[in-house]
Amino acid sequence: MDYRTYLRNYPDEKGYFGPYGGTFVPDKLKEALKEIAEAYQTICHSAQFINELRRIRREFQGRPTPVYHCERLSRLMGGAQIYLKREDLNHTGAHKLNHCMGEALLAKYMGRKKLIAETGAGQHGVALATAAAYFGMECEIHMGEVDIAKQAPNVTRMKVLGAKVVPVSFGLKTLKEAVDSAFESYLEHYEDSIYCIGSAVGPHPFPQMVRDFQMVVGIEAREQFAEMTGFLPDAVCACVGGGSNAAGMLTPFLADPVDLYGVEPLGVGTRLGEHAATLTYGRNGVLHGFQSMFLLNEDDSCAPVYSNASGLDYPGVGPEHAFLRDQGRIRYEAAGDVEAVEAFYKLSRYEGIIPALESAHAVAFAMRYAKENKQGAILANLSGRGDKDIDYIIEKYGDGERYLGE
Repeated sequence: MDYRTYLRNYPDEKGYFGPYGGTFVPDKLKEALKEIAEAYQTICHSAQFINELRRIRREFQGRPTPVYHCERLSRLMGGAQIYLKREDLNHTGAHKLNHCMGEALLAKYMGRKKLIAETGAGQHGVALATAAAYFGMECEIHMGEVDIAKQAPNVTRMKVLGAKVVPVSFGLKTLKEAVDSAFESYLEHYEDSIYCIGSAVGPHPFPQMVRDFQMVVGIEAREQFAEMTGFLPDAVCACVGGGSNAAGMLTPFLADPVDLYGVEPLGVGTRLGEHAATLTYGRNGVLHGFQSMFLLNEDDSCAPVYSNASGLDYPGVGPEHAFLRDQGRIRYEAAGDVEAVEAFYKLSRYEGIIPALESAHAVAFAMRYAKENKQGAILANLSGRGDKDIDYIIEKYGDGERYLGE
C-alpha cells in the first residue's frame, strides 16, 4: 500500500477502512448521519472553517503542545531515548479537546443547539463541556456509575462547566454502557443535536472526523521531533482504547520509515473480563453502529472488559486501527495494570510529570522499548494528565515506593 495517498483513499465513500467501518444504525438515523458527513466534507475543505479552528487551537487550546525529552527516565532505562508529546498540556489536560472543538464548530455550522456524548475517564466529557461553554450550547454527558465514582474530579468539572451529567446504572456501568445510553438519547434528539463521539469509533463519519481533528497531534510531533534532533524517531507509540489519540499520533507517520505501536490495556490477565485488549484477543463483529474487532463471548454478545484506566475499558476498537493492524503497518502490543502503574510512578518521580493512567500504558511500552533497544529514540503520546487518577491510585496502589525499583 502507498501510504503517501492513504488519507485520500481511506475511508471510502461508505465509511469503510477495508472490511471495517460502515454505518449500522436505525433508518431514522441514517439521514442524520448522512447530513453530518456531507456537512463535514464541505467544511473540512473550507478555508474559513480551517482558519477558525486554527485560531481556536492557538488562542484557546494553547497549541502547539511541546515534545519533551525524558532525560532522567531514559537514563534509568539504560537504552533508547524516550520522548513525550505533551498533550497533557493541551487545555483541559488531554487530547480530547482537539476533536471536541472541531465537532462543536461543525455543530454550530449545522445549526445544532445541543452536544451529546459519552465519557469513560471523564476527559472527553470535560472537553465537550468546555466546547459547549465556548460556543454557548447545551451539553449532555453520559457516564457509567463506576467511572463517576473513580473520576469524581472530572464529574465536578463537567458540572461547573454547565454540562448535564447522566449516570448510567445498567450493565457494568462503565464506558460501553455510557455509549449505549448516549446513543439512545441521540436517537430521541437527533434533529436539534449532534452526537460528539469520544473516540475514533462509531458509525461513519465519526471515525474519520475524530482521526482528522486529532491528526494535529502527530503533525506537530513529527515536525517538532525533527527540529529537535534532525531525525525522525525510530518508533512512535500511543495507548489504544477506542483509538482517538493513537489515530491522531500515528497516522501522520504512516508513510515514514518509523515503527508504529498501539498499546492496549492488558488489565490483570488474558481471560475475557480481565482486560480490554481488543486487537490482541478480539474478533470481527458489529457494535455501536460500526464493524470492527470486538471482545465477544461465544454467543457473539459483548464480553465484559476491564482496565484500571477508565478511558481504555471499551470492548472494541476503531475500524481504522483494525484495518492498519491487518495491513501490518501498526503493531499492537499490550501493557497491564501493574506495568502502567509502574510507569505512572516513575514518570512522576523522575520527570515531574503525572500522567493519566491511560497515557501511562503508552509510557510503559516506551520504557519497555527503551530497555530492549540500546540506541535510537521512541516518541510516546502523553495523551492526558493524571490529576483525575491520583486519589484512585493512592487508594488502590499506595504511595508507589514498591513500583520505583529498577
